[in-house]
Formats: sequence, structure tokens, C-alpha cells
Amino acid sequence: MSPLKPIITICGTTGVGKSKLSIELALKLAEGQHGWKGARIINADSMQVYTGMDVITNKVPVAERMGVDHLLMDFKQPGEQYVVGQWVQDAIKAIDETHRMDKIPIIVGGTSYWIQHLIFPNRLPTPSQSLSDSVAQSIANLSPELLELYNALPEHPPSAATRPQDAMLLHKLLTALDEPIAQRWHWRDTRKVIGSLRVIKDTGKVPSEIITEQSKIALAPRYRTLCFWLYAEPSVLNERLDARVDDMIKEGLLDEIKELRAIASSSSCTSPDAVVAGPTDESAVEQTDYTVGIYQSIGYKEFHDFLASPKLSDKLFASAVEQMKYGTRQYAKRQIRWLRNKLLPAIYSANGAGGHAAALLPVYLLDATELGDQWTIRVLGEGERIMEAFLGNETLPDPLSLSEAAREMLTIDVKPTNPTEVLRARRKVVCAVCTLDTSQPFMVEDGAQLEAHRRSRAHRRYALRDKKMHGRPTKRCAAVHNNIPSKVDAEASDQQDEHYSMA
Repeated sequence: MSPLKPIITICGTTGVGKSKLSIELALKLAEGQHGWKGARIINADSMQVYTGMDVITNKVPVAERMGVDHLLMDFKQPGEQYVVGQWVQDAIKAIDETHRMDKIPIIVGGTSYWIQHLIFPNRLPTPSQSLSDSVAQSIANLSPELLELYNALPEHPPSAATRPQDAMLLHKLLTALDEPIAQRWHWRDTRKVIGSLRVIKDTGKVPSEIITEQSKIALAPRYRTLCFWLYAEPSVLNERLDARVDDMIKEGLLDEIKELRAIASSSSCTSPDAVVAGPTDESAVEQTDYTVGIYQSIGYKEFHDFLASPKLSDKLFASAVEQMKYGTRQYAKRQIRWLRNKLLPAIYSANGAGGHAAALLPVYLLDATELGDQWTIRVLGEGERIMEAFLGNETLPDPLSLSEAAREMLTIDVKPTNPTEVLRARRKVVCAVCTLDTSQPFMVEDGAQLEAHRRSRAHRRYALRDKKMHGRPTKRCAAVHNNIPSKVDAEASDQQDEHYSMA
């Protein structure tokens, strides 16, 4: 029997029913299971930490929480920034308190990035007031222009589309300080570039050095964790998500967005951690950084043009609704990608080769494609059965035996989990053939993406152009670019957290 204390996590896409399942399991535990006196739910949704804004963040109404405690919800002001490191520390405190009450912590939310860092310690950088010798030397060797930029990093990442020179300069600074990490991020991904630079300022170490240190630490869980992945077939889920957007509008979504716009345009925010402060006019709203805090909520950005228009426009309204529906569907796809490409490989690596019966982190996919009676059987029934076996230290079923969806989604290709291996696997290269402007090179990830790009129609067209112009095609596609990396890493950006995550 493991000495680690038990927790239950529920991950999955937006709109799949995670909160519903967590409440149902908590009520089951309240009946008294294996000596536990109930459960408390700990929120792991990065948007639901904010007070109010219940519609845009899709919180379960208090009346529907059935008296179950919900922690780390409704406790931050909408103008505040709250990042993964803060949440992990707060979650650990809530978990310890819950265990002391002889209750089971159920961590539930769509921010799987947060849950992963809760399960696996030693994967976040530690702040420091001093610089390492190598960083101090690199800073001393910076040009005056780059040194000035380092000492006054922009509060919000510049848009590479409208300010490409600023984006390039930021990447040039990162390259001068930490070339391996600079080869990881696309120069257009200014949010990640600035995030890496802030890690240097906050920790006194370059990210690649931190990654090397992390690689020497085995991936071991903080708790004995039962992981539920609540899943619905995408075509079915997408219809539900579209309908939910329509319902959100009826329930007052636009009023909440107007309230957020008022906060963004306020000249006095209520917290020193506020992410927006400025003049009390529309220009402050225009300058809102949609990548931080509650301003990331899907719907806020999408309805900007409609609400900023001096006249009501049915066309702008319809466009905003469609953009919100599309953004929600895309977000669900990215959540699945993170689970399969990040969380599952880490869990499988930590579990080793002992099989599901000996796993410290058993993971089960519950198929919520069908609702009604099928939810009761395939989600709640299976979830209760597995939970009871887990808490009773009984033999657990084979995760792949639950459904066809479980067999398909839980079976993944072997992926590196060691931070250094992950960094090497995501190296970027520049395709000189497809680079039309040398100040803004075309980048692609080395390996399978590079090979696929070489076979693309666009690449072959540009290669033919070069052959006609120079008598032979340019053969520089696989050269590592020392100034800029490649395609924006949507997968890493999905989790929408300003704090830098190693690997």
C-alpha cells in the first residue's frame, strides 16, 4: 500500500460535465466510503477563480452544488492575475486541510496544465533574488539596445502582426541569453518569449539550465491519484458547446462582458496585481491583454467589435456569436491535445511498467457521449465503481476495457517526458526556401513537421521557383536558425498561463 494520501482528479474538455460528475461522486462519498467522511471539490479552472462572472466562466450555480464545498472558486478579483504556481500552493493547502477532515479532495477543472503541476512536483521554476554566474556574464555582454530592453521588458507581449520589429528584438534578446530555449519558441509567439525572459529575471537562471536540473529529478507523483478523463465524441460535444453559447447569451453573457470592459477601462483597479490599468476610456479596453487573467475567457474578445460599435449591428452580433462558438470548439480540441500529448505521457512514465493494478496514478476515460440513462451507467456507475476500488485498495479494472473510446484515446505513441528530451524534440528550423522576407523567416518544427512541410504544395512551388532562378533548389531547409524558432506552439499556449512551464 502506498504511503501517499489519495486524491481524485477529473479532467476533460469544456462542457463535458466535469462539475456534475464531481458533485455526484462527492455525494456518494458523503454516504461513508472506506472510512472517509465525504469530499470537498477543489476548483482547477483558471477562469472560475474570479468572483462574479458566473456565466462567462460557466460556474455551477450555488443551488446546484448540493451543499458540497467548492474551494478555490470566487476568490480573486477579475482584474487580478493568478498563475499556476500560486494555484498549486493554494491547492496543496486545501488538500491538506481536506485530508485532516477525513475527506477526499476532488480536483476538477479544464486547466489540465494546473492539475499536472499539482500531481508532479519540481516542474516549476523557483524564484531567486540573485543571478547565476552564467546569466550575469550573458547580461554583461548584451548590446546597449538589448540591455535596455532586458531592464524594461514590456508589461504585455507586443503583437508580432503589427509590431514585428519589436517581436524580433525580444527574440534576439532571448537568443543572446538562452539560445536553446530561443530555438524552442517562434519569434511570433511573443507571449512565450517574454515568459522565458521573465523566468530569467525571476529565478536568476536561464530556462535551459532549470530544465537540465529538472531532468535529473525522477517524475514522481505528490499524491496517490485517481485520474478521471471525462470525454465526449467531438461531433456530439460540438453541438452541445454551440447550444451552451446560445444559453449563455440568454443568461446574461453580454452584461458580464460589459462589466469586464468597465473594469478594463477603470483608472483604479482594486489590486496591485491588476493586469489592466489606464485611462477611463475605450483606449484602455483596446489595450487589454487577452492572454492574461479573466480576459482570456472565451467571449470577451469575440464580442469586442459588437460592443465597441456606436450602433447596434445584427451582423456584428452574429459574427461574435459564431466566433465564440468556433473558439469554444477549438479550445476543446486543444484540451484533448494537452491530455494526450502532455498529461498522459507523464502519468504513464510515472506508473512505469507495473500495469494498471500497481499504478500510483490510475487513469480512466469515462465516455459521456450519451446522456440520460447512459450517463448513469457509463459515467456515474463506472466512476463510483472505480472510486470505491481505488479507495479500498482493491484490484482496479483495466482502463482500456471500459469502452471503445477509452481504448482509442488512452492508447498513445511513446513521447519523451524528460524535460531535456522534450526540449530537444521540439527544436525549430528555418526553411530558407519558403522565407520571403529574411527579417521574418519561415519556421517549422524539426522532424515529422519538417518532412510534411517539404512535401507540401507551397514548399515545392517555392523550390521550383528557386530552381528556375538559380538552376537548382535551395538546400537550406533543415538549418537550425540561431536567431528565431518556428511555428507558434499552440499546444503550449493553450493553457493560457503567463507563468513559464519547463518543457
